[in-house]
Amino acid sequence: MTEEIRAILGTTGWLQADVSTLADGDDLYAAGLTSLASVNLMLALEDKFDVEFPERMLRRRTFESIAAIRGAIAELAGEQAPA
Repeated sequence: MTEEIRAILGTTGWLQADVSTLADGDDLYAAGLTSLASVNLMLALEDKFDVEFPERMLRRRTFESIAAIRGAIAELAGEQAPA
């Protein structure tokens, strides 16, 4: 999942830093992620992972790092799994 997130970040994040040089915990906003780019990132993640970010997750901290994004997607995938 991490490599898929990195690939999506590379195409939608408009980062000033090369995504391959970022650690999973690095601050993506410090690397150049803007609020507009985070919306594009969110839409691409929703398409790729077949999830939908609820309003409660539409916060800066959800997209602040690769690790945070991975955790949010894992949570959403678990919530959307059939019971």
